[in-house]
Amino acid sequence: MEAIKVEELSKQFEYYTKELGIKNSIKNLFFREMLIKEAVKSISFEIQEGEFVAFLGPNGAGKTTTLKMLSGILHPTNGSISVLGYKPYERKKEFKKQFSIVMGQKSQLWWDLPASESILLNKYIYQVEDKVYKQSLDELVSLLNVQHVMNVQVRRLSLGERMKMELIAALIHRPKLMILDEPTIGLDIETQKKVRNFLKYYNEHHKTTIVLTSHYMKDIEDLCTRSLLIADGKLIYDGNLKDINVKLNQNKIIKLKFSASVKADQLACFGTVRHSDHDQATLEIPREQVNVMSRELLTQLPIQDISIEDIPIEEMIVSLYQRNRDE
Repeated sequence: MEAIKVEELSKQFEYYTKELGIKNSIKNLFFREMLIKEAVKSISFEIQEGEFVAFLGPNGAGKTTTLKMLSGILHPTNGSISVLGYKPYERKKEFKKQFSIVMGQKSQLWWDLPASESILLNKYIYQVEDKVYKQSLDELVSLLNVQHVMNVQVRRLSLGERMKMELIAALIHRPKLMILDEPTIGLDIETQKKVRNFLKYYNEHHKTTIVLTSHYMKDIEDLCTRSLLIADGKLIYDGNLKDINVKLNQNKIIKLKFSASVKADQLACFGTVRHSDHDQATLEIPREQVNVMSRELLTQLPIQDISIEDIPIEEMIVSLYQRNRDE
């Protein structure tokens, strides 16, 4: 069953321009040129219950606008949208009790109170039964290992501890859908990993549908089996990020380690030299030539070690955005 169904969804914003100067300010009182910004352009997709999906795009692509429409903050200009069987923009009480949002740069916790009190407030806001509340709280606190800081002022918590508390507050009413906007931003590598492990566990065990936005590719690679890419308001890709390389018919990366010094000009005949420093090198080679070139390299050069990889996901995404702009 679909948790989210979007068909031909569009959102337009009206805005005005004004030139500098008093004369133009007076003129603007009587005549203003109205412009229209089409932030989202007829996108369609479905997300099934229990899926963990990445929603990616460069700044200004329409990503945040789409998420705001999914949560009911914005009303779509055209198209239809269904989330958990509701029209989000109607903002029905039953709908609001079934989803949550966690934003890495905006807190829902009271800064001067212990996190436990903000979480308790959410219990009453969402009308969570005492038994369910205790079970959820005990599980979340144990999984995130924050028993020792539950009664500490939020302002005195580390960034990682605050994010864990944000997750507890967002999940205390056991929502069916959670939207995560940059949940690991600013966190150290160890805390990022712990947050990712928690989210993966929670998704698998509670079948909560999760939509994630993040600029950290490690978040996407570890958590999401499917990604939606949006650029210039249009949906340009829907699938596993690892398959983008095939879609774009991209090259392969061959990393070499030599047992003796090899100069860059000796490598140029095998492919594009990305990096070379005598004892190791990185080449970019058309995927259809990989087998042939690998044999040639092993035959003609003092190869100590060789590995073949796809082009990094970050580069593939940039290529996809560039391709969309050029079309």
